[in-house]
Parts: sequence; C-alpha cells; structure tokens
Amino acid sequence: MAHNYETMNKTQKLAAFFIIVGPELAPELMKQLRDPEIEAVAREMAMMDVVDFKLQEKIMEEFCGLIGEGLSTALGGMAFVQKALEAARGPQEASDILLKALPASNSIDAVRELSKMDTRQIFNVIKNEQPQTVAFIMSYLDAKQVSQIIPLFSPQAREEIVERLGTMDSISSELIGKVLKSLGKHLSSGPQKYSLHRRGGVIAAAQLLKSLEKDLSKNLLTSIEERNAELGEAIRKKLFTFADVERLSQRDIQRILRDVEQADLAISVKSASETLRRAIYGAMSKRAAESLKEEMEILGPTRSKDVEAAQERIIAQVMQLSESGEIDISPEDSSESGG
Repeated sequence: MAHNYETMNKTQKLAAFFIIVGPELAPELMKQLRDPEIEAVAREMAMMDVVDFKLQEKIMEEFCGLIGEGLSTALGGMAFVQKALEAARGPQEASDILLKALPASNSIDAVRELSKMDTRQIFNVIKNEQPQTVAFIMSYLDAKQVSQIIPLFSPQAREEIVERLGTMDSISSELIGKVLKSLGKHLSSGPQKYSLHRRGGVIAAAQLLKSLEKDLSKNLLTSIEERNAELGEAIRKKLFTFADVERLSQRDIQRILRDVEQADLAISVKSASETLRRAIYGAMSKRAAESLKEEMEILGPTRSKDVEAAQERIIAQVMQLSESGEIDISPEDSSESGG
C-alpha cells in the first residue's frame, strides 16, 4: 500500500523509518517504545508493502535533520533516540523542548550555559518538561546541582525522573554507531563524529540518591523499588559498595566486623585495595588482623563471582546496620566523623 508523505501520520512515518533502517536495527530501536506504540507501529509496517525512493527521501530528510542536530550538539545516545521517536510524534514539539532546555549549538557550550545558572533558574527552565527530558538534562549537570534541583520537584515527579535517569544507559553507544552507519549515506556530510558525555544509568541514579538528604533518598528508593523492582535493586546495590567501607569510621567498621563471616571477609579483603585493607586491619585487634592475613594466604585463586557474592553478603549486613541506625554510611557524616 503506497503512502503519500504529506498525509502520513506520525506512527506511519516512524513505521517507514524502521523499514528504511532495516531488520537488524529496527528491533533494537523499537525496544525503546512502549508496548502500545510498538503494536501501532508494527501494524503500520505490516501494511507498508514498499517504501519507494521518493518517500524514503522525505522520511530521511525529516529524521536526519533531527539526528544531525542531535549529533552536532553531541547530545549522545539518549538524545538521538529521543529525537528519533519524538520526531514520529511531532518534530516541532521535540525541537521546542530540547531548544528550550539546551539552547546552545554545541553540547559543551550548552551544558556550560546551563550549569552557570543557579539551582532555581535551572528548575524554572525544566520544571514543565517531561520526566525523560528532565532526566536527560540532569545527566549532564554537576551532581551537586542535581541534588539541589531534585527536591524542588513534586514527590511523584522525583520518582519518575530518578527512574528515567537510572534506565538511561540502556541505550548504548554501539546502537548509536549502528544508526550512524545505516543512515550515513543519507546525511549530507556523511556520518558525523559524536561523543557521549552523559552521566546516566544506575550508577548516576545511585550517586544522586547518596547526595540527597537521608529521608528523601530512602523514600525515593522505596518508591522506585515499588515502580521498578529490578531497577530499584540495581540502584540499592550501587548505593554502598565494598570499597566504600574504607571511608567509614573505625567504630562503624568494628561494628560491621562483629557480624561478618570470617570466610567472607577473607575472600573480600584479599582482592581489596591497600587503603581498604589498612582501614579494616586498623579496626581489628592485632591478633584478629594476623588471623585474617593468614586465612587470606591460605586461600587459593578465587573466582570473581565468589568475591562478588562474599562482598554482597557483607554489604547486605552493612545496609541492615545502617537501616537500624547502628552505623552511619552517609558520605557527608562519615567523612566528618572520620576527620
């Protein structure tokens, strides 16, 4: 069934775009859509027997215009997919949002311009945008700025923004490379260089929660776990890592060691940094430290999977002690108590 570009709706244009980029790339891009959108696009694709050359040119002109803009501003992977998908819903709307949020023509300049604003100014610029757009913008800002902006949003908006931030790195640079290779011949200057300077993903979400006030952070994580259990668990695991033990006070480390299995401790410490080892030895009696060192020497080669499992068991105990208020693992307070 032939289509006239001028009368095509947004879903039909996106369906045509997926047909043009081909069966290898289209499914990867389609994963970024919600189920109802996938179904609608799939129906349109099934009804498109062929996308003729003239229609291809029109579709690619619209999409590559947005893609080119995203690449020239080095907005990264999320920007490309966001622009590509929103182009199907209306390029003007997508353009308005992104131009308002990041008005400069170069991503470094844009981020620099935005980061020069004070917290309230940045909030006023982005407060009415969609959570995905806000998360995308925040992935470029300084962690301290983000920690000051997040509390200004409503509780529901905070949850959605942090959830979006946490899932942002699911769109990989490899996928962007495939898109560029596929679309290169349609771009007037060929595939352009691009760079990724985002701080999205689970680690960024965890860092953000760590920088927030304790109760706010705890409530946000609980809400995220209710909305997306897998993401919540991944973020929780990054909130405190075994390496973070070295920044705790000696008293808190001593409390942790009382509940830790010696075997888990030996496996975990054997692969730890020298700084972390010293922190742990310093919280033990001389005899206990010597005993731990002897057990570590006896250990043969240990699989990374076993090391991770042992460290996770220790971290689980740390988190329980933190929840009960027996130890303090917050970065600010622990750094003060350690000085």
